[in-house]
Amino acid sequence: MLKNKNIVLGVSGGIAAYKAVELLRLLKKAGAAVQVIMTENAAQFVGPMTFEALSEKQVCVNLFKDAGDASISHIRWADEADAVVIAPATANFVGKLAGGIADDALSTFIMAVTTPVLVCPSMNSNMYLSEAVQRNLKTIEKDGFGVLSPGSGELACGIEGPGRLPEPVVIFDRLVKLLKTDDLEGKRVLVTAGPTREPFDPVRFISNPSSGRMGYAIARAAEMRGAEVTLVSGPVEIDAPVNVEVVRTNTVDEMAEEVFARFDNTDIVIKAAAVGDYRPATAAEHKIKKDSETIDFSLVKNQDILRELGSRKKNQVLCGFAAETRDLQENAQKKLKEKNLDMIVANLVNCEGSGFRTTTNSVTLFSPGGKVEPLPNMEKTKLADIILDRIAGL
Repeated sequence: MLKNKNIVLGVSGGIAAYKAVELLRLLKKAGAAVQVIMTENAAQFVGPMTFEALSEKQVCVNLFKDAGDASISHIRWADEADAVVIAPATANFVGKLAGGIADDALSTFIMAVTTPVLVCPSMNSNMYLSEAVQRNLKTIEKDGFGVLSPGSGELACGIEGPGRLPEPVVIFDRLVKLLKTDDLEGKRVLVTAGPTREPFDPVRFISNPSSGRMGYAIARAAEMRGAEVTLVSGPVEIDAPVNVEVVRTNTVDEMAEEVFARFDNTDIVIKAAAVGDYRPATAAEHKIKKDSETIDFSLVKNQDILRELGSRKKNQVLCGFAAETRDLQENAQKKLKEKNLDMIVANLVNCEGSGFRTTTNSVTLFSPGGKVEPLPNMEKTKLADIILDRIAGL
């Protein structure tokens, strides 16, 4: 996600400095080249050698004592950086940013940076809530710095309250957002994801193997591009995307109710959920015991959420998905027309690396007027942005 990006990780002197090590791992894993600049106080918590080993670059702590490239290249790093993240940012360092003070390696570097900067405050709750720190945070936000609000909980000092440095995965997520285009800012996006479950007794149900990864990737990507996102999700085992409203559902009727209630106030709807077409006509009140060799029960058709949305559509952009095992183009184009869609994302789920419970997908995009765009196999996270690119073009 950050391949070939130059990221500078600034670490100031708080107990949460140890979390910056894991953040560095995430940045490197995502393909970024990472340069670390620490304050001298930060080096009292985590040694520079740890960051040097992981970043494979010399760490800068002191402009006058460090030898070699690290002591003279901070201005060049400022020019080359695609983004900067300060984690943790202590009360002292936030104050320096607010006052324009440049009296050490990290604060001097920041004064020369023109690319996006994400500041992650971490400190004692009373310090964080003090008028001075809150004033300084407002000042740096006004100056254009991104500020990630700290989490709440028990702090190292024993106090309970706000001031915890967010987990590295959250910081990473918000840093990626800084580098995204904001072409969906002001748009309200509704995404559905995952399977549905239709019970035929209290402990059994009819479902499908959908993991929800595609829908969750789309929701996350839309939020990063500035949209206000609601994710109506079937039962999945995926963490909710940051800053996305997640509505949990199980059955088709539950999902339909939540989607229909929000449709009129939505600009873009992307129906990525693998919705069950049928449900048991009746569900047993108690667990069905295995007293016989066979069980017979009838299935009735569920309501077609996508078709109903197509009939209600006014100015919304409506995108559907089609999971097929054969006749991909014929089935997808039929669904596109019959359900009044603006685009449909179709794939063969019986192909390797495509479909359910995979991290990759091979899809073809179909649009009205006969436009067909086959895409190569790729990670669902990357595909999510391509789908949003095409929707933004509509």
